[in-house]
Amino acid sequence: MIGVIPMLTVIINIIFFYIERGPNADIYFIIIVFTILSVLGVLFAILSWKMSKRLIFLIVGLIGNGFVLVVAYLLLLAMGISEP
Repeated sequence: MIGVIPMLTVIINIIFFYIERGPNADIYFIIIVFTILSVLGVLFAILSWKMSKRLIFLIVGLIGNGFVLVVAYLLLLAMGISEP
């Protein structure tokens, strides 16, 4: 059960992205939610690997949440470049 939690954070991020998209979306709020959920997902991936000793939970959790964390960083970078 604990091996599912890191992937659950990725799925929540994807659902949140499709709910909060559009021209009136608060980008900084989206970046904060992506970052918090990704860091929690990485921590849950490490915790599930420590508890079950299965490397697949660590690899899948780190790749999925790492990708979301990179997307959040690129959004933050784009917002910083676009503001005067």
